[in-house]
Amino acid sequence: MFKRLVLATALFAASAAAFAAPVSYKMDPNHTDVTASWSHFGFSNPIAHFGQVDGTIVYDADNVGQSSVNVTIPMAGLNSHVGAFDEHLRSADFFDAAKYPAITFKSTKVEAAGDGKLRVFGDLTIKESTKPVVLDVTINKIGEQPMAKKLAAGFDATTTIKRTDFGVGLYAPNVSDAVTIRITTEALGPKVEAAAPAAKGKAKRK
Repeated sequence: MFKRLVLATALFAASAAAFAAPVSYKMDPNHTDVTASWSHFGFSNPIAHFGQVDGTIVYDADNVGQSSVNVTIPMAGLNSHVGAFDEHLRSADFFDAAKYPAITFKSTKVEAAGDGKLRVFGDLTIKESTKPVVLDVTINKIGEQPMAKKLAAGFDATTTIKRTDFGVGLYAPNVSDAVTIRITTEALGPKVEAAAPAAKGKAKRK
């Protein structure tokens, strides 16, 4: 009985350490969506989705300042649900996707911002322009993803940028310069080690 108690305690400690230590997570493109919304002459607020996101999140719960984010958003994943509009957005009038096939974000600083909240400072690059932005982040959940049997981290984030800062300002200000960016992501880390099976039979009392 004593040996089983020691084993259980050791497994619990190892599991806790795995969750607390710096962990590198790979963003799951199937459970990640980046959306951009804006005002169209004040009449409507269209939304465009950016999928196929590729990125790495390093999260350190004990030392948040050591965390980091590095993301690539391919223009091939752009989807407004209107094919002709997607082609216009990819054209030289806006993103010029043939010349600049991806948007990138690389963090420069991460800091705690209250219970379950973070602020992520970083450089956003669209076309030839790189500007500092700040993401307001909510930690949705960190734990074992039961289907993948891996450590997982889920985050939502928001920020607002000016599209004229990035060379995509056609029709501003009638089509709003301010664009709201919303991100939801589930990112997967290493495999979770399975606990050792319980010993068969009754333990002898000592």
